Amino acid sequence: MQRRHLLTALSAGLAGCGFELRREPELLFHSLAISGIKPDSAMAAELRRQLSRTSVLLMEDANKAQLVLVVLKDVRERSAVVSTTAGQVREWQLRLNFDFMLRTPNEELLLPRTELRMVREMNFRETDALGKEQEEAQLYRAMQSDAVAQVMRRLAAVRVPS
Repeated sequence: MQRRHLLTALSAGLAGCGFELRREPELLFHSLAISGIKPDSAMAAELRRQLSRTSVLLMEDANKAQLVLVVLKDVRERSAVVSTTAGQVREWQLRLNFDFMLRTPNEELLLPRTELRMVREMNFRETDALGKEQEEAQLYRAMQSDAVAQVMRRLAAVRVPS
């Protein structure tokens, strides 16, 4: 019983201070086409998933959309950072490079080339190879989510020309 009163008081206090859970960004355009990215890529799927949570209609034809998100680069890289004298890798650096721009179907540029760079480091031992593969996949998913969140915030800041 006491716990319920504490939770009620805490929620009332948070509501009174202006605290609000993060919502999806409010986009000021009605339709968007995505070009320059493989439709079956993980990044394209994440972008579509986030955009489906908004009122924006995703279009296949860039000429019929109000805006076009042009993906210029979507690359995942992995490089060895630390290795032993025997040549065994002890630490990997994972990178996600995502470049895009936003334009109208008439080629009017609304957002110039924007470069998003995500970097994570991962310790590695050969004995833990299977677990490290899963950790690597999880780190890439986290970087991808961060990149898509940044894209969504940039899209929310765009003012569509009349």
